[in-house]
Amino acid sequence: MSKKSVIKQVQSIFNNKVIDERNQLDRKVIASIVFQNPDKLNQLNKIVHPKVKEHFKKWLQKHNDYPFVVKEVAILFETGGNLECDKIILVTAPEEVKINRILKRDEISKEEIVKRMKNQLSDDEKAIKSDFVVRNIQLNDTFLQIDEILKILKIS
Repeated sequence: MSKKSVIKQVQSIFNNKVIDERNQLDRKVIASIVFQNPDKLNQLNKIVHPKVKEHFKKWLQKHNDYPFVVKEVAILFETGGNLECDKIILVTAPEEVKINRILKRDEISKEEIVKRMKNQLSDDEKAIKSDFVVRNIQLNDTFLQIDEILKILKIS
């Protein structure tokens, strides 16, 4: 399935115009729709996530000479991606810290951030399913936690 095909499929599930002037998907418009409409979010995920999974498998085939690969996924459990991982490291922070970081990084409102977060499992639910949990509050402490995990993974 080509990128153009994915764009056409995504466009087909929305009544609104979700293609920008560069003929790319307008992520802000799509987000404003799907994070208020669980059915549209589900339809979008059924199109996008299999394609992302396929792309990652191809990437892995080209990079299979490393001792391990780190895959960053916001909705790992929600998409079943956890079933393809040997170990899972949850990186988390208090909700207000996360919100403030996203506010600094993205051009979206706090309300939009909260809507998106409500479409994800809670950190408590993710922690139960994870092998390691990193509390990312102070960067130096985060590095220390990651170093410890890397030592453990090297031994395994």
